[in-house]
Amino acid sequence: MFTKILIANRGEIACRVAATARRLAIHTVAVYSDADAGAKHVAACDEAIHIGGSAPKDSYLRWEKIIAAAHATGAQAIHPGYGFLSENEEFARACAKAGLVFIGPPASAIKDMGLKAESKQLMEKAGVPLVPGYHGADQDPALLQREADRIGYPVLIKASAGGGGKGMRAVDKAEDFAAALASCKREAINSFGDDAVLVEKYVLRPRHIEIQVFGDTHGNYVYLFERDCSVQRRHQKVLEEAPAPGMTPELRARMGQAAVEAARAVKYVGAGTVEFIVEQPGGYEHPEQMKFYFMEMNTRLQVEHPVTEAITGQDLVEWQLRVASGEKLPLAQDELKIIGHAIEARICAENPDNNFLPATGTLHVYGLPPCATFERADNAVRVDSGVRQGDGISPFYDSMVAKLIVHGATREQALARMDTALAQTHIVGLTTNVQFLRHVVTSPSFAQAQLDTALIPRESAVLFKQEKVGLHMATAAMVAQTLVSELGLATKADASGWIDPWAQRDGWRSHGASHREFMLEFHGEPHTALFTRLHDGGLQLSVDGNTAALHYTPLAGGALDVRYGDLRSTVHLYKNGEVAHVFAAQGATQIVAIDALAHAGETHAEAGRLTAPMPGKVVSFAVKAGDVVKKGQALAVMEAMKMEHTIAAPADGTVAELLFAPGDQVTEGAELLKLDVAS
Repeated sequence: MFTKILIANRGEIACRVAATARRLAIHTVAVYSDADAGAKHVAACDEAIHIGGSAPKDSYLRWEKIIAAAHATGAQAIHPGYGFLSENEEFARACAKAGLVFIGPPASAIKDMGLKAESKQLMEKAGVPLVPGYHGADQDPALLQREADRIGYPVLIKASAGGGGKGMRAVDKAEDFAAALASCKREAINSFGDDAVLVEKYVLRPRHIEIQVFGDTHGNYVYLFERDCSVQRRHQKVLEEAPAPGMTPELRARMGQAAVEAARAVKYVGAGTVEFIVEQPGGYEHPEQMKFYFMEMNTRLQVEHPVTEAITGQDLVEWQLRVASGEKLPLAQDELKIIGHAIEARICAENPDNNFLPATGTLHVYGLPPCATFERADNAVRVDSGVRQGDGISPFYDSMVAKLIVHGATREQALARMDTALAQTHIVGLTTNVQFLRHVVTSPSFAQAQLDTALIPRESAVLFKQEKVGLHMATAAMVAQTLVSELGLATKADASGWIDPWAQRDGWRSHGASHREFMLEFHGEPHTALFTRLHDGGLQLSVDGNTAALHYTPLAGGALDVRYGDLRSTVHLYKNGEVAHVFAAQGATQIVAIDALAHAGETHAEAGRLTAPMPGKVVSFAVKAGDVVKKGQALAVMEAMKMEHTIAAPADGTVAELLFAPGDQVTEGAELLKLDVAS
């Protein structure tokens, strides 16, 4: 076994690998960029070395610096994590040439499986079922269009060197193909340095089921069962679970064996995932009729590996380390068993109600459910995270904040635990998808395991723009928290234990009632609340004229039991400036207590101002000065957090001026162009 390894990654996966290494008494070396100088993964390792600028191309993708860091610290092996260099054939070869063990598959296996077209040809020879499509080397756009027409729409364009949903577009009709192809190729060249694509039949009502495989240097192979990753947005996974609901033992064995044959065909070593697209010709009610087709093989550890760890009781990072050091696989196929059910939710800094636009910001509050960490693989609730309270989410890397994993004896128990754990996750400082995840978990389709990759659009009516905590409870919680905060400051006893009654700020009067007005904003709409303390000590709250009794009781952990009329809820409330963030069992919301003096003299922004929604790079403009545009028309494309984002016209008008050029880096809120809005 190794005595020291270098982890060539960042964030939660670097922390995850470091935890297992620590348990095995293996010393670890972290690498970090300018942006990550104070990051959690740096502190999680025994040593750390700076390798360059904040952008990945200046640091985490500079394999020569990483190898130099390994030599400088005496590391014997390099764990690449996932993303960055984890599937880089050149890096794997460079490690071997430098006398370092690459904790992953041989470079030849990465090469064979790295290009989707070539890997499909290889799988066809191995007898693994394939989706009908074009996987050829000729990339002439006219040929690709003809092939798409031949296959029949809808089709899926995929970057041959891609992964993670990058460089992927679904096309419903022939006239949309050329534009989708151009966008796909542009994103592919930016993400992978290779714009080659393949075109496949888009399977209707598909499920995405993948098999975890492992191989060692002694010719042994096993599969550690399957994961269902069907719930996706923009072709990126949102929720993953193991085992796949509705999977029959016979189908599991056939898919598992196909995955092993795929690994065997490339002499695979280490952890890998064979991904299948699964057709459901008999519908959700007849899973025994499912048909599976090879999609691709990910030659690395997957983001969703914790659900496999949960149902097998195995530490897959430990398996990686043992196999890479030359040991045999820890278990044979007949020794592996499925224990219960596990679900993983990817908590991301993004706004689901705004097309999942990634967000940046500081984690002013980062409250997690009472849980275990990845120190053990069999806990009911686990969090894998690479950030701490006070850390920032920058535009340089992806938007994932943490992974929340739950395990139960049954799927129903796992679902209940997931919803409870998400309710206990309190994040303030940036927009996240936590409430959206709760909506997905409790949606009819997901709860009933009616799974396919179109679940999110199909259930959109119950997933987006859902308000579970209304104006009245949000106002009552905000007023109650204000009173608790103010009374807490005023009722401190002196050294003798005496509390001065004249120092109270509770508004008590010897006769009559005291009143206090709050100016509020809830979902952009103004509201007024009037709080009244009655002579007998009772409390009343009137919200837009609706008057009811108010009761509140402080609880342990900063929670409040709040009752307003017939409403009652246990809430946590956090103030961030004027914004109060309210978290309750049924959901979360925000309410603004407006300081009228602070906002005096403010005016609305001009209607024709178009700004960058986040820091990033201008990719292109679709218009020029003088062009007349319609509302919703694409004006510009930005790239941020590894994704392209289209800036559309908010109204009809004329482009007055372009303020940047393609390739320019812009800050959040920077005005990209001026639009004279039609009157």
